[in-house]
Amino acid sequence: MDGPDLDGQTVLVTGSARGVGRELLLATADCGAATAVHYHTSADAAHEVADQARERGATAAMTVQADVTDPDSVDGLFAAIEADLGDVDVLVNNVGDFAPARWDDLAFEEWTRVLETNLTGTYLCSKRVLPRMRENGAGRIVNIGYASSEQGLVSPKNFPYFVAKKGVLMFTRMLAADTQNDGITVNAISPYVVENSDEFPDELPRDRPASFEDLIAPLYFFLDPDSEYVSGENIEVDGGWLPETV
Repeated sequence: MDGPDLDGQTVLVTGSARGVGRELLLATADCGAATAVHYHTSADAAHEVADQARERGATAAMTVQADVTDPDSVDGLFAAIEADLGDVDVLVNNVGDFAPARWDDLAFEEWTRVLETNLTGTYLCSKRVLPRMRENGAGRIVNIGYASSEQGLVSPKNFPYFVAKKGVLMFTRMLAADTQNDGITVNAISPYVVENSDEFPDELPRDRPASFEDLIAPLYFFLDPDSEYVSGENIEVDGGWLPETV
């Protein structure tokens, strides 16, 4: 899949040691970006991804540890990247824990963790990256949502996740409006079930989950220079899923 030329740009994908984050980061390496592989606890996996990024065309690659729900840790995350790779030109807010249990069976710590990793982490990383992007007059922020969150999708199972992802999409729209005169775009990609998901429903749209390539395509679109007028948008990668019930 051909992507935009990202030579000279620095990309940070949060939670890029594994899963969707890993694939999105490597897709930007294919385009010649300098890449920052963020991890919280998966240090070995992050180093492997950095090695793969270099092999696939990244002009540079580093690993950086941080807790995206902690303001001081987020500040250290960006400071380390800026010292090694320069200002972050592309931020993909991918971190977001999932807790597939009824809301009243979740421990308070699980409830808080889901809300904070999905929504607070997106807020803190975006807040930290924006001053430099505004100074530079350019930047791309892509947030990872969840399909049908814009329609207020809810369920007793995994309720804080739905709330957090709804918040991520609201934050995306707000931030797009707040940066419309700064040369920055803010958009979202919202998958339903992805090939590495922990749980699969009995019926899937088009008889398959979304592939990583299905998510990379809209990422490339949002990062393309020709998409500079597209901001505040959300692309649902769900195969045409219509959630009458969840």
